[in-house]
Amino acid sequence: MATRENDRRVLLLTGASRGIGHATVKRFSAAGWRVITCSRHPFPGEDCPWEMGPEDHVQIDLGDAADTRSMIEEIRTRLPMGKLDALVNNAAISPKSPGGARMGMLDTSLEDWQAVFQVNFFAPMLLARGLVSELKAAKGSIVNVSSIAGSRVHPFAGSAYATSKAALAALTREMATDFGPLGVRVNAISPGEIETSILSPGTEKLVAQIPLHRLGQPDEVAKAIYFLCSDASSYVNGAELHINGGQHV
Repeated sequence: MATRENDRRVLLLTGASRGIGHATVKRFSAAGWRVITCSRHPFPGEDCPWEMGPEDHVQIDLGDAADTRSMIEEIRTRLPMGKLDALVNNAAISPKSPGGARMGMLDTSLEDWQAVFQVNFFAPMLLARGLVSELKAAKGSIVNVSSIAGSRVHPFAGSAYATSKAALAALTREMATDFGPLGVRVNAISPGEIETSILSPGTEKLVAQIPLHRLGQPDEVAKAIYFLCSDASSYVNGAELHINGGQHV
């Protein structure tokens, strides 16, 4: 008979250390989920901001395809029941020029383009494909974190970041088609200007262009992610949910 611990739903989350990821851990943990986090850094030990142990953290370099593939087997060992209820691909990188300036298409090196796409696009694809059996067993859900920058030129987000997010939104539709017959739903969220510690200088100037006239809060994004991973969204598949106070209209 399954133990109470093994009856808990399980979330695998990338990019959990701050901002939206941090809020997502808190939201799912509060609902009783077990949250397994992924980071290129080791388990923070006593400095861990959540009540979890090293068994709920996987050190993985999402910027390295070979390491990502090899660590999928390690992730599998953390799932004793062979089920994964949700995969949230939140990790992303966005290189900046010296001084924090936006990097356009012409001044972004090929190496930076490749690094951004490896983390922001290929890693989500590799994780989803590698854990398809566990997601199928749980009739789980995948949420890809895209961005408002994926559908328009953004004053702060660089070209590589923006195009990787547009590609991730397109991948979400393809994944919804491929995973749907397996009972696995795949959706995307596209946050706008969210108040975190990594906001670019000048973001406050964009507030006037947002119909709600304020920045979003990380927990408002986490709530949307939770909705897409819960039974409340059981017939939502292939959707892209805009979380930006109306900035996209």
